[in-house]
Amino acid sequence: MAPLRGAEDPLARFDVVAIKNSSTSIYIGTVTMIMPPFVRKNVVYSSTYSARVFPYFFYNETGRIWIVIPEKDLHEIDLGRAIDFTGSAISDSGDKRRVEGHATPTGPTNGRIKVKVYVTRRIALTYETTYELRGGNGAPAELKAR
Repeated sequence: MAPLRGAEDPLARFDVVAIKNSSTSIYIGTVTMIMPPFVRKNVVYSSTYSARVFPYFFYNETGRIWIVIPEKDLHEIDLGRAIDFTGSAISDSGDKRRVEGHATPTGPTNGRIKVKVYVTRRIALTYETTYELRGGNGAPAELKAR
């Protein structure tokens, strides 16, 4: 039997998640992370990213990012409880990155999110920003089709 979608699926509102752009400091500059909305397929949320390094533009990076959030964790968020998650990213040039994070709901469709992107085994860039659920009937048709 196929999973329910739309109005019949209580988790449909989690199908698309927008993450607000965020910046973090580095030695003498900043790295701004820009990501289009994440789209859920089963337990994986995926998107692309663009990391803009100022003033070191030659370190700018683009790639793909995905995180794993099991259905039981979506239920935790639905109940207003915080969750931890893990994932990965790969730059367009092939560099692999480990991703870890923590999401804390602040309302029924939004919350705070802290994401660590490991650029080496020990060095991580930490971004603190907000998220907004845009799934269900509120998601634009082009995002639902992905």
